[in-house]
Amino acid sequence: MAALEERFTLTAVPLGSGPDGPLGVEQSDKTDQFLVTDSGRTVILYKVSDQKPLGSWSVKQGQIITCPAVCNFQTGEYIVVHDNKVLRIWNNEDVNLDKVFKATLSTEVYRIHSIQGTEPLVLFKEGAVRGLEALLAEPQQKIETVISDEEVIKWTKFFMVFRHPVLIFITEKHGNYFAYVQKFNSRILSKYTLLLGQEEKSVTQSFSASVDRKFISLMSLSSDGCVYETLIPIHPSDPEKNQRVVRSLLLKSVVSGSARSGVALTILDHDHVAVLGPPLSASKECLSIWNTKFQTLQTSKELPQGTSGQLWYHGENLFMLHGKFLTVIPYKCEVSSLAGALGKLKHSQDPDIHAMTHFVNWETSQGYGLGSQNSEQSKRILRRRKIEVSVQPEVPPSTQLLAAVQKDSEKHIEVELRKFLAVKRTPDFHTIIGDVVIGLLGRYKAEPSFYPRNCLIQLIQTCVLSYSLCPGLMEFALEKTDVQILQLCLQQFPDIPESVTCACLKIFLSIGDDSLQETDINMESVSDYTATIQDAEIEEQTEILQNGFSPEEENCENCAQELIEKPPAATEESTSCPVTGKRAALLNAILHSAYSETFLLPHLKDIPAQHITIFLQYLYFLYLKCSENATMTLPGIHPPTLNQIMDWICLLLDANFTVVVMIPEAKRLLLSLYKFVKSQISICSELNKIEVSFRELQKLNQEKTNRELYSIEVLELF
Repeated sequence: MAALEERFTLTAVPLGSGPDGPLGVEQSDKTDQFLVTDSGRTVILYKVSDQKPLGSWSVKQGQIITCPAVCNFQTGEYIVVHDNKVLRIWNNEDVNLDKVFKATLSTEVYRIHSIQGTEPLVLFKEGAVRGLEALLAEPQQKIETVISDEEVIKWTKFFMVFRHPVLIFITEKHGNYFAYVQKFNSRILSKYTLLLGQEEKSVTQSFSASVDRKFISLMSLSSDGCVYETLIPIHPSDPEKNQRVVRSLLLKSVVSGSARSGVALTILDHDHVAVLGPPLSASKECLSIWNTKFQTLQTSKELPQGTSGQLWYHGENLFMLHGKFLTVIPYKCEVSSLAGALGKLKHSQDPDIHAMTHFVNWETSQGYGLGSQNSEQSKRILRRRKIEVSVQPEVPPSTQLLAAVQKDSEKHIEVELRKFLAVKRTPDFHTIIGDVVIGLLGRYKAEPSFYPRNCLIQLIQTCVLSYSLCPGLMEFALEKTDVQILQLCLQQFPDIPESVTCACLKIFLSIGDDSLQETDINMESVSDYTATIQDAEIEEQTEILQNGFSPEEENCENCAQELIEKPPAATEESTSCPVTGKRAALLNAILHSAYSETFLLPHLKDIPAQHITIFLQYLYFLYLKCSENATMTLPGIHPPTLNQIMDWICLLLDANFTVVVMIPEAKRLLLSLYKFVKSQISICSELNKIEVSFRELQKLNQEKTNRELYSIEVLELF
């Protein structure tokens, strides 16, 4: 259960914090005291229980505070930065900030972090970090650049992990997000690329994080109104390498997807998060607490005057800007249980006492003797049991994952899978991945309602699987007509049988456009070449292809005449892509797949002639696009090559020519291909003539060995 208590205003007068709200609310060295920094010139120390200020400090007119003030817990002093580079340190006795300690730094500061148990850390806008003492010893020291150009820090948090400080900060560049984890006991900085899961690309509006022994749980509230979780390992397998982590859906539609401001997220404990924002598009802003373990809304409080989209929590208090006033809302979160999540937890003491008594009696019945032995003996037994539990070896993540596959829900399996993928890879990594896939498919056969699609996609993306390692995977995808998994397999597996490749091709050509529209397809191999080609460009390109060959020659007069007799609309077949962009991406995966011509041809004969015609039209279209530039290549990432296009045209015609030639819809295509082949023959003929001429030139050059340093020679070709 969780509850929000009655809110109260901390400031007696409107806070002069500008349109974006305060810069921050930070804990002081006293439990009940907090530093509030506005976005102008002032830092105020408040005592929450008395709802009154204890002190106020301001910088001079014309100066602006640029990061929140914090408390140095080792000295009890306060630290703030104004005008990006000027650092000030003072205590409660100081009155005028202009007369306190001042240090001008060489680089702009993004944030100062301070927590109990360690010295404050200074994070610079370029990603470098310095301890306060080392920085004050040489304020003008050179600060290195850690993040790349155009990369901007969006959020940061400071933790203590096993008494060692760990800093995480998130950056954004061109809509892509990256996480940097700095461990100060080993001076290791690790970088992670935050990848989207199966959801559409959305803008992340708020971050929050918590930490346990092995992972940083990074939660993000996105513009689609959902909360996502990313597990980032504290001890990466390869610290020097830019690693990738995938986020997964944690809570769905906690705020309205149309809300573009006034939303925030913060983690309260292991099972609860606080969310600020409107739950519906037309509703007022609310503060709500959600149980992430059971995915239930625990409590909510409406904020009719609106907020700035900022939320802080310290102890059991939530701070936010409500209207123009800084407001405090105390909260309570109990230990998470299903009854509590459903609001059915009883709060009377008697049931709890009865439950404890029942527990002790049960232990007695099991032979532990807690009821009959004296207190000291019971304590020894309990201590011995605790020691026995503590010395048990830790279960490896791979074992936990394989056990979860057999019985747990898909959501839990996803969590265990992300934990396993985040640890260092072992030599048997690919074998374990194969066993997990086989386990998932075996459970699907036993439980048809169990469809672990997201887990399978993550496993394929590890790039260690092959068809021989998990032969049932593609059959599973073919049965489900899951073209996304089939595309990934074609891109990753090097040993797919030709029969399976043709089965994929059948599905790619037969699936409806409506179904494809709703499917997430990798479009890297498709660039802008699915757009319509301008008629003028086609005419110009045709002349280039002919290279002196005229379609009006005697042996092709009939072909050209038939093309001219067609109505103008018919000429558009080759001027625009005959398939949609997503279907083109799937067909490109087929073109990239490995095959043996001997084994492939029999299976190509089983594909319907109408589908063969569509594929041939697409291949001919790709050839025209290749011919648009001198390099004879297509734009995009990993597009089909000219050799792949030509090989597949030949394969399809060899396998299906006698059938395709009888289809009226394929007549124009076959005539176009005939013209194309004839022009290629003409080009080869001309090139052979030129080759003979070049050979004669080479002979002439070899004969004239007596050359001066400079000479002019005239060579006549007959």
